[in-house]
Amino acid sequence: MNVDDIIETSNHFRCIDLIIEKAEARLNESLIKELHFLLKSGTSDSAKDWFNVGEYKKLPNEVGGNETCPPKQVSVKMKELLTSYHRIENKTIEDIIDFHYKFEIIQPFQDGTGRVGRLIIFKECLANNIVPFIIDEELKLFYYRGLQEWKTVREYLMDTCLSAQDNYKAILGYFEIEHNHA
Repeated sequence: MNVDDIIETSNHFRCIDLIIEKAEARLNESLIKELHFLLKSGTSDSAKDWFNVGEYKKLPNEVGGNETCPPKQVSVKMKELLTSYHRIENKTIEDIIDFHYKFEIIQPFQDGTGRVGRLIIFKECLANNIVPFIIDEELKLFYYRGLQEWKTVREYLMDTCLSAQDNYKAILGYFEIEHNHA
């Protein structure tokens, strides 16, 4: 097993603690960067000058063979994304997933954007009284397909996320944890 994977797994739990602690806080660039910093701290990436842990990417990158936002535009695009997202008064699960898709298209970090993005989904579900969900290995390929198809067929990603939410509700039910049914 790769040492970085072990470190990132441990760091991921610290990120979970942070999003629970800050569940009610307004989502902003500072919190997003803090999640990235926590996630990537202590990894081999964090020792590389160009990697920019906890800050937006310095170098162009791609995801699944698709170009992403150029580094010079990331800060502006993130501000625009957050501004339009915060204009929505009563956020639904679809609003949160749409934010996630747009976040992934910007791809603000050199690496770790997907994990930070999924942590944001969890936090925003908590903030908006929506049962959160986790994309597990079983759903990962459906999740990636859903991201690719979001512009044309939203149902792929919506159904994947709703399935993940149903799995989470089943766990809550098993442990007799009350939750809303939205």
